[in-house]
Amino acid sequence: MSTEAAATNTDHEHPTDAKYVQIAILLAVITAAEVSTYFVDIGPVLIPALMVMMVVKFFYVAAWFMHLRFDSVLFTRFFVTGLILATAVYCIVLTVFEFWTGG
Repeated sequence: MSTEAAATNTDHEHPTDAKYVQIAILLAVITAAEVSTYFVDIGPVLIPALMVMMVVKFFYVAAWFMHLRFDSVLFTRFFVTGLILATAVYCIVLTVFEFWTGG
């Protein structure tokens, strides 16, 4: 491999192991908060709080562990589009169970 080809493969500085550990700890804390919602009644903000935590975790996993942060913007747009579509479908299904059922 030529040095020019090697230079194009490393357009960014790779994050350190410590950064990955920090992100993993953040994801663990968010997951613990999600699990704690089962034991603590937070009322009508339950679903919005879970949705926000879901989006934050998706962002961090996609950006750091899937290296989207360093890839083309096109890939980021694909993932964001998928996230928006999945969230919209999930919200529609939730409203079906909440508002359009007879029981």
